[in-house]
Amino acid sequence: MSAVDLGKIGIWSSYRPFGADRAAEAAKLVEQLGYGAWWVGGSPSVRDVRPILEATSTLVAATGILNVWANDPADTAAEVADVGMQFPRRFMLGIGIGHREATIEYGKPLDTMRAFLDGLDASATPPPADERCLAALGPKMLELAGERTAGTHTYFVPVQHTRAAREQLGSDKLIAAELACVVDTDTVRAKAVARAYAQLYLGLRNYVQNLLQLGFNEDDVANGGSDRLIDAIVPQGSADEVAAVVHAHLDAGADHVCVQPLGGDGIPRSAWAALAEALIT
Repeated sequence: MSAVDLGKIGIWSSYRPFGADRAAEAAKLVEQLGYGAWWVGGSPSVRDVRPILEATSTLVAATGILNVWANDPADTAAEVADVGMQFPRRFMLGIGIGHREATIEYGKPLDTMRAFLDGLDASATPPPADERCLAALGPKMLELAGERTAGTHTYFVPVQHTRAAREQLGSDKLIAAELACVVDTDTVRAKAVARAYAQLYLGLRNYVQNLLQLGFNEDDVANGGSDRLIDAIVPQGSADEVAAVVHAHLDAGADHVCVQPLGGDGIPRSAWAALAEALIT
C-alpha cells in the first residue's frame, strides 16, 4: 500500500480550464473542501505540482500521469527527491506510458515502463516504491504495478475494471480510480458533455481494448459510445447520483477515487463543492 495518504476522495484536473497561474487558488479550495489529493492531468512533470503543495498544508499532489516518453528517469528521480524533502509524504508519482496514437517513438509498453522504473531505481535518489504508482489497464501492466510500485492509478474505467484490478492485485495494493462525471440534472445537456469528453478516449486503442475485455461490445464503443457505456464511465446527474458511482468503485475495491467534473469553464467551484458535500462532509 502507499505510504502517501491520499484519503478516499480526491479530484483530478489539469490546469487547462483555469490556467496554471490560478493553481494555488484552486488548490486552497480543494483542501478547504476536504479532498485528500489532487491528481494533476495534462502529462505534468514533477515540478508542475509545486504550486499545489506550496499553497496548501495537507493536500497531496499527484501526477496523473507523468509520461515516460517526455521525462528522463534520473531527472525525475532528482525532482521527486527534492519535492519529498520539502513536502514529505505529500507527493505521489503517477507514471504512465501514454498512447500509441500520440507518441511517434511508441515501443513495447511493458518493456518501456520497466526500463523507466529501472532508471528510477538506478538513480542517486530512487523514489520510494510505495510513493509511486502506474497507470495500468491490462493484466500485465497491473502485474508490473503490483511488483514495482504502490499500485495503480486507473483512468476511463467502469466499476468492472476496479473489481477486476482488485482481484488481481490483492488487498495490499493501491487502486486510485479517476472518475469523470457531469454534475448536471439536465439529462440532454449532461449526456452531450459526457459524449464530447469520451470521444477522444474511444479513439485510443488501449482504452477501447480494455472496454471490450470488460464485457462491452463493438456496438458499445462505436459511433461515440452507447448510452450503456457512457453512463458506466462518465456518470451524469446530481451530486448524489454521481456519488453513488463513486461508492460503487469503492465497494468494488478502490482505495481512492478522484472525481473529474466536466462541462464548466474556469475553476469548477460549484461542482467540487457539491461533490464534496455528497462524498466528504
